[in-house]
Amino acid sequence: MLTRRTFLSAIAASPLWLTAFKNEAKIRVGVCTRDYASATKYGFDYIEPSAADIAAMSDDDFNQFASGVLASPIRCEAFNGLIRRRDLKVVGNDVPTDALHSYLDGCLARCRRLGASVVAWGSAASRTVPEGFPRDRAQQQIADFLRMAGDVGRQHEVIVAIEPLRHQECNILNTGAEALEMVRRVKHPNVRMIIDYFHLREENEDPRILEIGQREIVHFHFANPHGRLWPHDLSEDDHYVAFFDYFKKINFSGGISVEGKGSFESDGAASRAFFRKALSL
Repeated sequence: MLTRRTFLSAIAASPLWLTAFKNEAKIRVGVCTRDYASATKYGFDYIEPSAADIAAMSDDDFNQFASGVLASPIRCEAFNGLIRRRDLKVVGNDVPTDALHSYLDGCLARCRRLGASVVAWGSAASRTVPEGFPRDRAQQQIADFLRMAGDVGRQHEVIVAIEPLRHQECNILNTGAEALEMVRRVKHPNVRMIIDYFHLREENEDPRILEIGQREIVHFHFANPHGRLWPHDLSEDDHYVAFFDYFKKINFSGGISVEGKGSFESDGAASRAFFRKALSL
């Protein structure tokens, strides 16, 4: 008969098993998609759709999608692509502050209803600095926007997280170090940052940024940087091991989402196995 004493004794005698159990419980592996059925089938913990796509849905389409998600075993624990509307610029002349606030309020409310705790702000077009526009003014506009977004996020119990983007896609906030500096400038409890492995590698950034920014990092994106593909094997990139060494060193608790070219049918099983191995190194 298994008593409480014998159960606790067995745990004490098996520290490696206990560590593995804790790691599995706190790290969630998801996919950037709206296909909750396939994500469930292939063993992922959550899906991460585009917030902008969700915001653009009609009420009927959103309610239909929400019904499907909420009836499934998984949720939309994170979102990406916060802003994609051409009229919603964060940087530049005549920033539409009222329209941005209204958009964020409706968008984040929908994200929260679907299970989100984090919404990533990459959205290169919304924050790209126009040619000749003062950089210090652009930085201040971004800080002002993030404080407003943080206030709206707090109302909906959602964290708005800066996503660093490689310089080929955006001309500001390209590295984790730059995103971290902005988070610390804004000083808002609902404004944090994510690290995307693809962008980190494209910018040749030291993975030590995970350790430096561990208190501010709330989420991760991941892809094989050689083609921005769903990862399959640890041998694909010679920086994987160092990245996951830091990942585990910071004792991260949260989600890491596959974001790249691939499909569940061709890559789902291999990618899910990849993370099991990478996280247990």
